Amino acid sequence: MKSLVRVFLSIFIISFGLMGVAAWLNSSQGYSGGNTLTVYNWGDYIDPELLARFQKETGITVIYQTFDSNEAMLTKIEQGGTSFDVAVPSEYALAKMKQEHLLLPLDHSKLPNLKHVDSHYLNLSFDPNNQYSVPYFWGTVGIVYNPELTKGIDFHSWDGLWDPKLRNNLLLVDGAREIMGMSLNSLHYSLNDTNQAHLQQALTKLEKLAPNVKAVVGDEIKMLLANEEAAAGVVWSGDASEIMDQNDKLDYIVPDEGSNLWFDNIVIPKTATHVDAANKFINFMLQPDVAAQNAEFVGYSTPNKDAKKLLPEDISGDERFYPPSEITDKLEVYDNLGKRMLAHYNELFLQFKMHLK
Repeated sequence: MKSLVRVFLSIFIISFGLMGVAAWLNSSQGYSGGNTLTVYNWGDYIDPELLARFQKETGITVIYQTFDSNEAMLTKIEQGGTSFDVAVPSEYALAKMKQEHLLLPLDHSKLPNLKHVDSHYLNLSFDPNNQYSVPYFWGTVGIVYNPELTKGIDFHSWDGLWDPKLRNNLLLVDGAREIMGMSLNSLHYSLNDTNQAHLQQALTKLEKLAPNVKAVVGDEIKMLLANEEAAAGVVWSGDASEIMDQNDKLDYIVPDEGSNLWFDNIVIPKTATHVDAANKFINFMLQPDVAAQNAEFVGYSTPNKDAKKLLPEDISGDERFYPPSEITDKLEVYDNLGKRMLAHYNELFLQFKMHLK
């Protein structure tokens, strides 16, 4: 019996020691303690200089992790394990996070820089009174194209993508809502449509697009289009801006049938362990000079009215990325379609991608 007790005691001591070593390692790498902030954001979606500046001004160490889709972000937060202090979901994912009680309400008294945000981008349907979120960037979904390689194709309509002259010369961003929505819009349906007959029509029309599709890709779509590996691509507006910076031959358009008006938003997940640091970070990102620097670096449109005033005229005055109301009035925000319908969208999109092989 004594030997058994000694064995258990040894195991306990070793385990306790290993836990201590692990805690020390985590602490030395900035993964624990009250002076850290864990940010969960899209890739290439913040100016790294701003993270360094925030750390220098506050003494708070930023642990920065990235995701490549709202669905991946939602899964990670739902599963727990990592206590993200700040996350950046799109509007429909934000609505789902609210529904599933995954967010902490914001204390606006700790966010005085919220006053710099244009009122047009506050109190929107997916988060009334901005109870859980502040807008980070906004933009559209449209078509980047090379006028020299697409002569005779009219991209004022989504139907231009089906032109036979684009055979094996079109790139699509890898997003179910974006591509299913584009097809629905081309049929003059809402990109939030849940009618099964309409969704099937959208899939059938996408399958007819297959001969023109060179690939469905992720972040590499920017490099491929800039290098003229394809004549056109369906992309988010911020990616379009970056692509056009690299190749000034290219242009961007939102077709007349309408498209998506999207918002990415800063939130504090319910599992956050450094809420005070999260508030300081959000308020920092709302500073006009910070928001302007970030918008210029990332290429997406800022909702910060005072930051927009600090941007160069060739950016703030570009109607392709800050479109007038006659264009934005035709655009739709993604609704939270619910888990079952979202899975159906993903299934239809997968069927389309399988049809390409």
